[in-house]
Amino acid sequence: MRCLKLQLIKYSRKAHERGLTAAFGGNLSVRVGNLVLIKSTGSVMDDMTAGQIASVTLDGNVLSPVRPSSEYRLHLEVYRKRPEVRAVVHLHPPYAIAASSILKGELPIITPEAEIYLRRIPVIPFKPAGSVELAKSVAEGLGEVDAVLMERHGIVTVGRTLREAFYKAELVEESSKLWYLTRNSF
Repeated sequence: MRCLKLQLIKYSRKAHERGLTAAFGGNLSVRVGNLVLIKSTGSVMDDMTAGQIASVTLDGNVLSPVRPSSEYRLHLEVYRKRPEVRAVVHLHPPYAIAASSILKGELPIITPEAEIYLRRIPVIPFKPAGSVELAKSVAEGLGEVDAVLMERHGIVTVGRTLREAFYKAELVEESSKLWYLTRNSF
């Protein structure tokens, strides 16, 4: 577990350093069997510590002294819908949020890399942050893809490892930026 917590800290800090989230925003999680490790509510990703990582069972029982992120329902719903997923990354990258505020349907795929690793990036209509409705919409949107944009909110990516899910998140932001910069061409 210590190794997984160190990975959560590493990629949380990396997300903040790369401008993929700011202040209290965003949360990452990893799944081990029936247990999910996730950023605690109120913690900041660029100075996270092991003590700020909550433990929750797949059915929502909190096992740690710290409370999980307000988006824990979203993570749990994704893990239940996609049992092969072992990591979920939810971030608030600026170009992805801008794109999700303009687009309906899905983000156009521009690069060959995005086509290979992401295939499609649906835009999930707005639902309140932390809500059961948002959790269900995101899990449904991730049914056959590994990334979604949430209207006016951010992104969610999944992977077999935290590293994989993180780099898919970076690719979504790059794709959003390229679309935004070339949007008058489409």
